[in-house]
Amino acid sequence: MSLVAHSLSFRYEKTDPFCLENIGLELHPGQCLALLGANGSGKTTLSKLLIGILQPEKGHVSVDGQNLAGLSLAGIGEKIGYLFQNPSRQLFCSSAGEEIGFPLQFCGLDPGEIAERTEHLLHFFGLDHLRDQFPFTLSQGERQRLALAAIMVLDPPYFILDEPTTGLDPRRREELFYYLQKLIKNGRGIILISHDHCFARRLASGILELKEGRLQEVDPGC
Repeated sequence: MSLVAHSLSFRYEKTDPFCLENIGLELHPGQCLALLGANGSGKTTLSKLLIGILQPEKGHVSVDGQNLAGLSLAGIGEKIGYLFQNPSRQLFCSSAGEEIGFPLQFCGLDPGEIAERTEHLLHFFGLDHLRDQFPFTLSQGERQRLALAAIMVLDPPYFILDEPTTGLDPRRREELFYYLQKLIKNGRGIILISHDHCFARRLASGILELKEGRLQEVDPGC
């Protein structure tokens, strides 16, 4: 069981030099890897390769032994939850409760099970009192947790989180840290893309840095 990048190389145009070259990583359930790097180093490009939005020119990505290229986007979504840097980009329903339950409507579940899963995640992420609230009236931290709940509802074993601390004050960063720890303890694997190095180093068991198109392990000390 793992999410694996097998020697990925990528460039946006055939005439360009590779912006990512021979990238390899392996993420296991219950593990958090932090992905660091300067602006423009290719972190978001790599995340899009890992969820199948972009296709590598060389190498491939596999999830639990399946080549990502052979899965539909819906199939990938059942395996890998992706959090955008701006959570508002993935919120579109009229209430927090509806936002969480919406993906389950396409899974053939009965309304009772949808309601049960929704209530569980509202409680898990401390959003019980906001179930009927319009998502865009929530604070940044609440929207961040709601977006996490909405991708967690399909129970994917892996998450890729792109700059999840953006716009959060110190208290809300600590709340997010607490919830991500719960996910890891519950057996989820997380790739955390972040400029908040101390947050990433506190949470992650392994630190990777993208530099000049290549990936390298770095000292986990903060």
